[in-house]
Amino acid sequence: MSEQRVALVTGSSSGIGAAVARRLAAAGIRVAVNSARSAEAGERIAAELPGAAYFRADVSDEAQAAALVERTVETFGRLDHLVTCAGTTRFIPHEDLAAATPEVWRHLYDVNVLGVWQTVTAAVPHLRKTRGSIVTVSSQAGVRPGGSSIPYAVSKAAVNHLTKLLAKTLGPDIRVNAVAPGFVDTPWFDGVEGADAAKEHVAGAVPLRRIGRPEDIAGAVFDLAHSSYITGEVLLVDGGGHLLG
Repeated sequence: MSEQRVALVTGSSSGIGAAVARRLAAAGIRVAVNSARSAEAGERIAAELPGAAYFRADVSDEAQAAALVERTVETFGRLDHLVTCAGTTRFIPHEDLAAATPEVWRHLYDVNVLGVWQTVTAAVPHLRKTRGSIVTVSSQAGVRPGGSSIPYAVSKAAVNHLTKLLAKTLGPDIRVNAVAPGFVDTPWFDGVEGADAAKEHVAGAVPLRRIGRPEDIAGAVFDLAHSSYITGEVLLVDGGGHLLG
């Protein structure tokens, strides 16, 4: 088995996932870049990073999630870190209950919750061998009553609790933590009505007086992935937004 560490970062063709891939690669870790779509963007990210590879897979599909992990291990020979950045949302005002249809709930849970579960369960046998780590990317919306929609917020609350359950179950071999970002400037908000006003509001309200950058979240992911005595933690990275009433 090669001694150089390997990380699989799901949903890493842009935004937070791409920043995480770059941060890990900067530390000499070989990275498996992934996306369900945006193959061209994912291939570009992988081409930037020494020793990286791109694998297209939709983690909401159990077979594809398992194949993604196996291709990573077949390509690199090991797996040390899993970072689950793959996620999706629907922008639905919370008061518009009718718009949050069962179809919306199922789609968000398939990607945001089952996608994490399916990738983790496929990765666990390999992570046990390396005494590796898992970092899930959650959201401030899973901790406080906010977010782009009620189904999205509830799906992220589920990820937070899943993280704690996995940490309790998989120790001492595997550490499992979550990073819960606040408002981060990513392509998710491109073209979304009211996004610019929301950015200004958050930047003026949180104690650190700016919205997050993908690199802020990547730094937190890196630290949790390498902190040998932290597990079961949900780390809010929101510029202090959780301190507001």
